[in-house]
Amino acid sequence: MRTTRIIQPDLGLTPIQQQLDIMQTSAVETLFDDVIIPNVASGVRESLVAMSIDVPMTQAISSLSQKMQSAAGRQLTEVNTKLSMFGRSVTAAIADEAGLEIEILNVAWDPLLAGMAQCQYDVAISAMTITEERKEAMLFSNPYFEAGQLVTVRYNNTDIKSKEDLGGKTVGAQIGTTGSFEVEKIAGATLKTYDDIGLAMQDLMNGQIDAVISDNPLAMGYANANPDKLKTVGAVFTSEYYGIAVCKDKPEILEKINEGLAKVKAEGLIDALILEWLAN
Repeated sequence: MRTTRIIQPDLGLTPIQQQLDIMQTSAVETLFDDVIIPNVASGVRESLVAMSIDVPMTQAISSLSQKMQSAAGRQLTEVNTKLSMFGRSVTAAIADEAGLEIEILNVAWDPLLAGMAQCQYDVAISAMTITEERKEAMLFSNPYFEAGQLVTVRYNNTDIKSKEDLGGKTVGAQIGTTGSFEVEKIAGATLKTYDDIGLAMQDLMNGQIDAVISDNPLAMGYANANPDKLKTVGAVFTSEYYGIAVCKDKPEILEKINEGLAKVKAEGLIDALILEWLAN
């Protein structure tokens, strides 16, 4: 029985990045050693699961490379790695229950959305909020996680207490996400977009922008990792659900994923994975 391939491009990592990459690769290989089950969609090629993740394996690392040597940079990477591993763990558990053989590809956010719309990939799991607009381009599984948007500011900020105070401020968000859409709705706010949410948080810590809007697991993760630099303010102000995106031409895969997801939820594995990767 062959081993599932985990594709990780060589991006010329620094020594710190290499160590983080080695640690993550080891964890991923442990998760996926047993996910070697016949693919229901095709007897020939595997089901491709695309993931957009903010860790030292994505295109964003070239922009982060100069910042990774700092303690703050390492903390940001640790947060992103936890979020990535949550998604990978969910994928592994569902695939195991659904009887799907998978191959993981690491894809940046914008190419991920375009690739799913063109059915370049079969499945994508990437903290992707289910929206009506996205449902026009791809299928979605039943929700596996509830999230919402939250504001992050510098730890010593006193004039921003919620999103209502963002008028006249420069607010960062990852491009193409619900966070960026929410900034656009705020009268007087100036949106600054980033390819990687970690870059937005870094600019916030450096005083380049006034606030960041992102999914609450991201916001809380960065604030908890950098309590002397960041804090969240106000309440979560949207209600959103993460779903697993599926190529519109592959309803048979969607059916299998929903079956696997139902079993994973019933066994309490989603809650256990949240505690393992996102609680701290």
